[in-house]
Amino acid sequence: MYEFIDTLKEFFSFTILNISIKKLIIFFVIIFVFFFLKQVATKFILKGLKKLTGKTKTEVDDLLLAALEEPAKLIIVLIGFHFGFLYLNLPDSSQLLVKHIINSLLIFAIFWSIYRSESIISKYIQKFFKYKELELIDSFLPFISKFTKVTIVIFGIIFIIQEWGYNVGALLTGLGIGGVAIALAARDTLANFFGSLMILLDRPFKVGDWIICNDIEGIVEDIGFRSTRIRTFAKALVSIPNSIIATSPITNWSLRDRRRIKMIIGVTYLTPRDKMEKAVSEIENMLKNHPMIHDEPLMVYFTDFNKSSLDIFIYCFTKTSVWADYLAIKQNVNLKIMEIIEKLNIEFAFPSMSVYIEKTPENEITIKKLKTPT
Repeated sequence: MYEFIDTLKEFFSFTILNISIKKLIIFFVIIFVFFFLKQVATKFILKGLKKLTGKTKTEVDDLLLAALEEPAKLIIVLIGFHFGFLYLNLPDSSQLLVKHIINSLLIFAIFWSIYRSESIISKYIQKFFKYKELELIDSFLPFISKFTKVTIVIFGIIFIIQEWGYNVGALLTGLGIGGVAIALAARDTLANFFGSLMILLDRPFKVGDWIICNDIEGIVEDIGFRSTRIRTFAKALVSIPNSIIATSPITNWSLRDRRRIKMIIGVTYLTPRDKMEKAVSEIENMLKNHPMIHDEPLMVYFTDFNKSSLDIFIYCFTKTSVWADYLAIKQNVNLKIMEIIEKLNIEFAFPSMSVYIEKTPENEITIKKLKTPT
C-alpha cells in the first residue's frame, strides 16, 4: 500500500515542460468542470430562458438569445482556460502569451455575438422604413447588412490588434491615407452610391413604376447601388447610373391617379346651330354622369370653324391610371359620343374638297372656287 502511494507521489512529481503531472491533471479537471458547466448552461439555463422568451409578445429577446448562445458557450470555456492557466503558474513570458490569446478569443466572442445580432438590427431597420413607407429599403437592406457586418469585423480586428500591443493609431492613419486614394479612384462609384441614397430618401419612384428619365421610358425593374435598371416598352433593359438619375428630371406616370382624355371631333358645316348646341350639351352631360370620369376638370366646347369641319373640343380625366382600363373607358366614351351624334342626325366631318362651277357668258364651264383638304 505504501509502495503504491510512493509510486503515485513519484508519478505526480514528474514534470512535462517544467510542469508537474499533478498540476496538469488539476488543469484538465478545471477545464472539464467548465466544459461541464457549458453543457449545464446549454441544457438547463438556456432552455429555461428560451421558454421565458417564448412567452413574451416581442421576438427581439428570442433572436437575441439565439445570437448569444454560441458565443456564450465559448466564453464559458475561455473562463475555464483562464483559471486553469492561472493555476499552472506559468513563467511571466508564457503567462503573458496565454493572456493575449485568451483575451483575443474573448474579444472575438464578444464581436461574434454582435455580428450574430446584426440580423436583429436589419430586421428592425426594415420594419421602421416600411412603417415610414420607404419601399426602396428592400433594395438597400443587403448593402446595409453587409456594411454593418464588415464594420463589426473591422472593429473586432482593431481591438485584437490593440490587445497584442500594436499601434492602432498608426495603422488607422495608413488606412485613412489608403482610403483617400481609393475614394479618388472610385469617385464615380461613390457618386452612384450617394445617388442611390438620394433615391432612397426622396422616393421619386419604386420598383414596378413607369417612369421617364433622360428620354428613357419604361418600368423600373431593379434599384441597385450603382445603377437603376429600366425595362423599356420595346423589352430592352437599360441601366442608368444613379448619379445621373439623382440629377435628372424624372416623370413618374405611376404616381398619377388619373389619365387624360383630350380630343377634337369635327362635324360638317351642314349642322344647324341648335343641333350643335344640343350635341355639346349632351356630350357634357354624358361625361358628367359617367361613373369613370372625373367631374373636374371637364370641358366640352364648340371651339373652331375649321377648314372642313365645325370642331368640338373635349377635355376630361378618367378615374384610373391603369392603361388597359383607361383604353376601355375611352372606347366607351367614344361609342357614347357616336351614339349622341347619330341620334341628332349629325354627320362627322372629314377632310374634303368643295368645287363650285358656273357657266361663263360664252357657255364655258369655269371653276370659280376651290376648297382644298386640310
